[in-house]
Amino acid sequence: MRYPVFLITLSFLGCVMTRSSAQTNSGKESAVLNHIAVYVTDLDKSASFYEKLLHLRQIEEPFKDGRHIWFSLGGAGQMHLIKGAKQTMVHDKNEHLCFSVPSIADFLKRLDAEKIDYVNWEGTARAPTVRVDGVRQIYFQDPDGHWLEVNDEKRLNK
Repeated sequence: MRYPVFLITLSFLGCVMTRSSAQTNSGKESAVLNHIAVYVTDLDKSASFYEKLLHLRQIEEPFKDGRHIWFSLGGAGQMHLIKGAKQTMVHDKNEHLCFSVPSIADFLKRLDAEKIDYVNWEGTARAPTVRVDGVRQIYFQDPDGHWLEVNDEKRLNK
């Protein structure tokens, strides 16, 4: 099975802004996330989706070839949308991008207004999962079927 590039980079999300104790203790500096690349069929549709729902801010991209749109992810790096996917693919929910928002209730209103379906981890429609630590989370898909999680988790690195 072929995995898009962005899915492979997801494994690095754990070291976005922190160092693991093993790496810190060994004196070796850990890698940090630079960007996530998402391969899309319709660049403008996907860009509009991420801007409207997640309020991501476009940043300058160096290629200027009409195939790329870059977004800032703040201290976590960048997300690059890359036009060229021939078709949407079925993706497993276990491979997802996760964004935190200040209010999951407000975010759900935004999804409802845009008529975007969302589910909890078990797959129940329109019902957040409440994790054992109290964080509420939902899952939905972008125009190309990539899974996204949105939760109300407080930033761990204050």
